[in-house]
Amino acid sequence: MRNIALVVALASVTALFAQSPSSYRITHTYTLGGDGRWDYVVPDPPNHRLFIARQNRLMVVDEDSGSLLGEVNGIDGAHGTALAPATGHGFATSGNDQSVVMFDLKTFKVLGRIPASSTVIDPRAGTRMTNIPLGGKPEYGASAGGGKVYANLTDRSEVVEIDANAATVLRRWSTAPCKQPVSMAIDTAHHRLFSGCRSGLMAVSDYQAGKVVATVAIGTGVDGAGYDAASGNAFASNANGTLTVIHQDTPDQYRVVENVQTPQGARNMGLDPTNHRVFIVSAKFGPVPADAAGRGRPPVLPGSFTLMVIERDSSAP
Repeated sequence: MRNIALVVALASVTALFAQSPSSYRITHTYTLGGDGRWDYVVPDPPNHRLFIARQNRLMVVDEDSGSLLGEVNGIDGAHGTALAPATGHGFATSGNDQSVVMFDLKTFKVLGRIPASSTVIDPRAGTRMTNIPLGGKPEYGASAGGGKVYANLTDRSEVVEIDANAATVLRRWSTAPCKQPVSMAIDTAHHRLFSGCRSGLMAVSDYQAGKVVATVAIGTGVDGAGYDAASGNAFASNANGTLTVIHQDTPDQYRVVENVQTPQGARNMGLDPTNHRVFIVSAKFGPVPADAAGRGRPPVLPGSFTLMVIERDSSAP
């Protein structure tokens, strides 16, 4: 999930944890199967679809039924996905060959491949407009509209503000004490960014002032984040088998309201703001091979990859 930060920009597309009675729960589980590890889970709210990165492809899944609608193939190291509905195009990062794959949002057919690093792409023509030196390793990003894009720099523990129209970095600020920020979500109404950090914290930034205004404890191994404006809740999906739910009391005050139990490894998530559902993915794992060096990863058991839907109990206050 490293290597590439994708910015699609055009004028037209511009104690350990505080606990409370659980109000979120897994309501649906769909076995998708298929080989390969996974990364970003990107909702397409108008069409009730999910784009799920699966190593050498994107799986396109119906949110409501959990059925596989199709796949985008020809990707070498699938990580992030950006959608440009106005042009009918999607863009998937292909990390191992440092490129971005452009595809048709209706047919899922690959339309082209664009060499990329931290790149601004014309979403209609599918051409590289320019690269933007960010001064660090980018992870998740979020758009505030008007050409303003924000990204985590995980190796520098910073947030960087980008003017995508001018293709330049405007400013940056530290996420300290939050280290190794990876996931990001945005609250445009209150001008807040939520950076999930591998150090077990979420940093909340005021992106107008360019500073961190709050931090809260989350689970370990975070890799996904979301913010639901309707409930005022932010989310962090964590590899240790928790989904941390954080309530925004005021734009500068936050508290953990619960940690929903999820499968181990369910560190990626997508949030559909139209139905307020959180989507997570995981699988079953075998033992780490005895000869595995370094960070040996347990193998994914064939056919076990699963999509889960998390919803708030309608009777919850």
